[in-house]
Amino acid sequence: MVERAEFLDTLWKWKDRDLIKVVTGVRRCGKSTALEMFADRLVASGVPAESILKMNFEDEAFDSIRSVEEARAWLDAHRPKGVRTYALLDEIQRIPEFERLVDGLHHRGDTDVYVTGSNARMLSGDLATHLSGRYVELNLQPLSFAEFVHGAGRDPDSPATWADFLRFGTFPYVLSLGRDPVLVDGYLEGLFNTILVRDVMQRTDIHDAQRLGKVARYLFDNVGNLTSIGKIAATLTSAGTKTAFATVEAYVDALCASFLFRKADRYDVRGREILKSGGKFYAADMGLRGTVLGHRPGDTGRMLENIIYNELLRRGGSVFVGKCGTLEIDFIVRQGGETAYYQVAETLRGEGVIERELRPLRDIRDNYPKTVVTLDPMPPSSEDGIRCVNAVDFLLRRA
Repeated sequence: MVERAEFLDTLWKWKDRDLIKVVTGVRRCGKSTALEMFADRLVASGVPAESILKMNFEDEAFDSIRSVEEARAWLDAHRPKGVRTYALLDEIQRIPEFERLVDGLHHRGDTDVYVTGSNARMLSGDLATHLSGRYVELNLQPLSFAEFVHGAGRDPDSPATWADFLRFGTFPYVLSLGRDPVLVDGYLEGLFNTILVRDVMQRTDIHDAQRLGKVARYLFDNVGNLTSIGKIAATLTSAGTKTAFATVEAYVDALCASFLFRKADRYDVRGREILKSGGKFYAADMGLRGTVLGHRPGDTGRMLENIIYNELLRRGGSVFVGKCGTLEIDFIVRQGGETAYYQVAETLRGEGVIERELRPLRDIRDNYPKTVVTLDPMPPSSEDGIRCVNAVDFLLRRA
């Protein structure tokens, strides 16, 4: 198991605070393991093991528990008397009306509640109504580059390490499969199908698996490009799968709710507003994208952009794609009243390349930090106050 130290530290900061901790993330990103590691930390800090109540509703041991009343009875039967307890409830959305169980535990006052789920819709509807203002969402992604390197025991500066990072991706279980492409692609293909069925179709009124798969493949293929729902509908229709705008919109929303994709809205720097049209979609994992689309050369630039987007999300704040006049800025990060700008380029070498990549940042008339991230091993340290950093150094926070 790869220790998710940064995420565990975040969980620990919220420990014993009067809020329900809701851990979300794409299926198999490591949520269950993170809760297990958190339980270990609790025990190491002096919490008695019997005070930690763990229920994984995707585990066969809990197959017989399918109602709030049954789950509450199990918890009451295993709860030690007179001590503070910690309830770790994994994939809680499998219990109908689970929000009643969570709300009841929170109201007890003697229980610190942690729940996980693989779909953002668990935080909408009844749950939001029942728990309004009483929960905090903590999103977990698949492994970062730093976690991948540590878990695989690899040299971060080796070109082979970076190639494997792109090829095999960052779902934790993939590390146990070595570098066997047959095993990895088999696992990721199964994971992709499971996400479509269990985290999308079973939680919506979507029943057309083939059409859903085509929409997902379009989004995978289009990472790093501005995307419109109308263009997706037109592409599917021209390929022989007639699809209405509203249908595509519902499918895309459902895929994003499963955390398979995230949308970065478009922000106008000069107008200082979020634009209603445009935006880009980014995938949860590059290995999964490669398995679905077929591994192909010549796509490194957009994959790098996707990786940097996920890293910026991991570091906190709101991440937008930017527009400054007619120029595009890859990412704008806004956090705590501060702003930072990022441009991502596979290389800055070649005639006119560095000027093209830096121009959008030069046109921004403010003093917030501006950074270009590139795969060049030794990029220039700065250009006109714009910092240029190597992608590996950026991902490892060495620059």
